[in-house]
Amino acid sequence: MFLGDYQHTLDAKGRVSLPAKFRNEMTGKLVIAKGLDDCLYVYPAEEYHAFVEELTSREDFDPRVRKVRRFFTTGAVETEFDSAGRISLPANLREYAGLSKDVAVTGNGTRIEIWDAAAWTAYQEGEDQGSIEDLARELADSGLL
Repeated sequence: MFLGDYQHTLDAKGRVSLPAKFRNEMTGKLVIAKGLDDCLYVYPAEEYHAFVEELTSREDFDPRVRKVRRFFTTGAVETEFDSAGRISLPANLREYAGLSKDVAVTGNGTRIEIWDAAAWTAYQEGEDQGSIEDLARELADSGLL
């Protein structure tokens, strides 16, 4: 399970080192894809494949399903750690997430998120405790939490 947030930097070649705790959880191949909120999602390959399987099991005649499937699969790349424990983030994905130098690497349960550091700070500062409490209560009341 991926938990916590860490500050890292991209090198000149667009590579980022993931925290040792995260690297220990990720063995073998991993997949980097566009995520919601203008960040990147990094999955262990098995988790990503299960996620895409769920997407492809949905009704293909619904244009909303096709749009969501395309969002998460186009531009996604399968990769591995290099000998220094870094992953390369392709230019198209760095551009999508607005990544330049300073990044936040965050754990989100079964996946990792990579954010532009300033965007991550703004996201955290924009959180309203009242609204998260209301949202948690609403999700709990509906049985989703």
